Amino acid sequence: MRKVILALTIILLFSNITRAQVKVAIVAGGHQSSVSENNNLPGWDTIKNKYSGRGGLHFGFVADLPLSSNSKVSFQPGVIYYNKGRKFLQHYDTAISTVIVKSSIQYVNYIDIPMNLVLKFGTKSKFIVGGGPYLSLFYSGKEKTETILVGNVFESEENNDVPVGKKPGQYKVFNYGLNGLAGFESGRFFLTVNYSRGLNDFYQATSYTGTFKHQVIGATLGIYIGKAVELEKKIKDRDKDGITDEDDNCPDEPGAAITKGCPDKDADGIPDKTDKCPDVAGTLKNGGCPILDKDNDGVNDADDKCPDVPGVKKYNGCPVPDSDKDGVNDEDDKCPTVPGYARYDGCPIPDSDGDGINDENDKCPTVKGTIEKNGCPVGEIKKEIVEKVNYAAKRIQFKIAKAELLPESYKILDEVVNVLKGNAELNLSIEGHTSIDRTFTANMKLSQERADNVKAYLQSKGIAESRLTAKGFGPTQPLNDGKTEQEKSQNRRVELKLSN
Repeated sequence: MRKVILALTIILLFSNITRAQVKVAIVAGGHQSSVSENNNLPGWDTIKNKYSGRGGLHFGFVADLPLSSNSKVSFQPGVIYYNKGRKFLQHYDTAISTVIVKSSIQYVNYIDIPMNLVLKFGTKSKFIVGGGPYLSLFYSGKEKTETILVGNVFESEENNDVPVGKKPGQYKVFNYGLNGLAGFESGRFFLTVNYSRGLNDFYQATSYTGTFKHQVIGATLGIYIGKAVELEKKIKDRDKDGITDEDDNCPDEPGAAITKGCPDKDADGIPDKTDKCPDVAGTLKNGGCPILDKDNDGVNDADDKCPDVPGVKKYNGCPVPDSDKDGVNDEDDKCPTVPGYARYDGCPIPDSDGDGINDENDKCPTVKGTIEKNGCPVGEIKKEIVEKVNYAAKRIQFKIAKAELLPESYKILDEVVNVLKGNAELNLSIEGHTSIDRTFTANMKLSQERADNVKAYLQSKGIAESRLTAKGFGPTQPLNDGKTEQEKSQNRRVELKLSN
């Protein structure tokens, strides 16, 4: 009967377990067992000290089943033979007793079935700690009592086939409890310290009421045998497409892994059941249909608001707009609502002095004038003053390709300062010009900065800002064709124009 129960228990433990790798170890070790007893006997606190533990051995098998292929936690069921029980020894006072010494043993042997969860830390050498419940099946037992009486009379009683059952004086078939372990594992070997404590009474006394529970502490050495065995769960795949039913979105129709087991006739990675064009390869964004881009601007027709005209994505496939229709698109047009010219970044030709004559036609673009005078004022300025200022203008020098005045220009500009201080009614227009070298934008910037620097110097010498204007014309007003280096040099200049 005991063998049948043991076999059924082992089958129950292992039949439903399918994990990554299973290892089996032979285990053996030594331990000290004792019995935790509580009863209603008078003087028990004195008597219980006469009981001692039983030294014993244990051996058997333990399986190691990781919860997953990379889990640090393993389930460790086992089948282990254990010696358990206790001993009794008492010496008596012969002055009041006929007994000299009395000793007895209560040895019980079990087949323990631990069911532990074990956590492993480390890589090669691992620290292990775990615990769980256990079930014990009664295997065999022995009771023996020896008494030495006064006069060296020796008495002995022994029972090698102790009764099993639930009545007084009998041992229970099943015993259960909790156990824990801690130790180290390295390679195929492991060594642990074990402790277990019974939770039910394994025995019932005949002449008094009490509780009897096993407790064991010991050490176990284990050796894994053979190679780890792969235990695989039976995989269901009804449509035989290589994708398990639990991961297959179409378990009854063969499909591909990319579509999670669903059919995909056009092999575009979009399952037929959600593909708007199941017979033509397309894209997910287009619902499985191919991208159409008639104007080849990189924006597919479904999103292109101008599908027949090349454009840019920023404007939904349409060209960059030109609101004022001046040929300069709005992104580059500084005056996007007013028609202008590319050379003025989309703005009209400026009229700096506001005299109604644009700067390109105005001979005095920074001083208000009349049409008859080509934009210059009517009043006359002394010829010698004009010539003196013009002569000074021709000698103003800057660092090459920069707006910084050279030191020798300061003395020349000081002459202009003297003219303006001596003629308070005069205003001065400072005009910067460049050759056609470099870009238009760079030249416009350089000419303006040079004019500004001349203006700043004159202001620093006490000339009111209201009397000075500075304007850069870049290469727009050349003195010649600017083809030779000499001609280009002539076009790089600052003009100083006096006005009333």
